[in-house]
Amino acid sequence: MANDKGPEGPQPEALATFAATARNDGKKPDDIGLTATAESGPVPASSEQKAEAATKVLREGVLKRDQGADEAVDALPDRTRAD
Repeated sequence: MANDKGPEGPQPEALATFAATARNDGKKPDDIGLTATAESGPVPASSEQKAEAATKVLREGVLKRDQGADEAVDALPDRTRAD
């Protein structure tokens, strides 16, 4: 059931919110609310790129050998960087 009283627009990304909180001595900045800001909004990345990175991470965990996970994750946009 949809909530008509919800925020307008996308929600902030969790990692961006956590990073901003860490940079603010552990207190969530007042400007981060229920609606994403330019700093906390979605970062574009292809679904295929995210799926490939996730697959490699999981395969490394199961197979216990290098599957290229570090490189695949490093190729994804950084969601914690302050611009």
